Amino acid sequence: MRQGIPHAILLLLAGVFTVHACHSPDKPAGQTAIAREKELPLGTTDALPLTYLSPADNPTTPEKVELGRLLFYDPVLSGGKDVACATCHHPDFGYAESIDLSIGVNGTGLGEKRRFNKDNNIPFTKRNSQSLLNTAYNGIGPNGRYTPEEAPMFWDLRAKGLEAQAAMPVKTFEEMRGHDFSEDHITTEVVKRVNAIAGYRRLFKSAFPESNAVTITEITKALGAFQRSLTAANSRFDQFMRGDRSALSEREQEGMKLFIQSGCARCHSGPMLSDFKPHVLGTPDNEKLPVSDSGILGTYGFRTPTLRNLRFTRPYMHSGKFQTLNEVLFFYEDLHGKPLRNQHVDRSQLDPLAAAVRVEFKDINTIVEFLNTLNDPDYDKKIPASVPSGLPVGGFIGADAARPHPAHHAAQK
Repeated sequence: MRQGIPHAILLLLAGVFTVHACHSPDKPAGQTAIAREKELPLGTTDALPLTYLSPADNPTTPEKVELGRLLFYDPVLSGGKDVACATCHHPDFGYAESIDLSIGVNGTGLGEKRRFNKDNNIPFTKRNSQSLLNTAYNGIGPNGRYTPEEAPMFWDLRAKGLEAQAAMPVKTFEEMRGHDFSEDHITTEVVKRVNAIAGYRRLFKSAFPESNAVTITEITKALGAFQRSLTAANSRFDQFMRGDRSALSEREQEGMKLFIQSGCARCHSGPMLSDFKPHVLGTPDNEKLPVSDSGILGTYGFRTPTLRNLRFTRPYMHSGKFQTLNEVLFFYEDLHGKPLRNQHVDRSQLDPLAAAVRVEFKDINTIVEFLNTLNDPDYDKKIPASVPSGLPVGGFIGADAARPHPAHHAAQK
């Protein structure tokens, strides 16, 4: 992965990527704990590959990508035909959303202007909407290897691969399903709707010539192909790691060293700056939820998110409680000496790698400058002018978006 990096840069970075230390059992407890932290490898970071892999049973083609784009923006996939994938994963926000918890079903508007409609009985979505940029690389390790079929998805790792991920929001009550259909019946309904649209039948035949009918398998494969195509792999950080020494300023390089030395790269590692593993941090709950979000198997563990394109994808953490990167780093600084921000998490539950993070207040602004080098604004922002169903592109996201007339709603079914 490091081919092309000048030898001088390797020498500069090698000293901060890994630390080896030993400790004596007769040292005071505090010194012993610090020594143990130093024994933990500090982790590595690297550039993203310029090309991505596709699953063996779903090779990427232009036809699949463009079909997936239409489906991504088409509310026909939602129970009430009012919300699309793009409603909560919009290119204006790096294919994420600019609010803490998304409003899916029964909402109007985009980003911070989105609101529930009157007489609402739909809850907020459970967690912050993650960016779809670079999900093609989910699961990539420091060695650059990954298996797209096994790509870890969602904050709680409940799906593997973009194809499996694509089917889940459609079935989720507050995201896209709504009241009209049960979880068991919504998939059948969506497939029936898509099959009833001549334009989609033609597009599916072009993208999947081996198939005789549209099924949920082809729908999720098209969505997976489109989402996989959303890459942003040429940030200034990537350019620096590929050998362009002028891509980062001296202060940004210092921020990268501080990021690694503080222990952040133990979890935010590899080309995606994520180990894709669950960690317990004691992140504060979002008060919009009726109950505390206990994460994976009730452990309060959540998957490490990528740090790429953070400029476009605020707010941060699974609960969306932090609006700025400085707030995130203040949170890590406060892990030592202050009560945890989540009353349901005991300090004994705190992940050892999180406990070993040492962010100094004086270094926070410099680290943030480094994190901003991970932004790549040159990603696919194309929005279709219309979708085959004839419904509003992206769902009801415009400030003046009109709700569908009941007769039109019934006809579209």
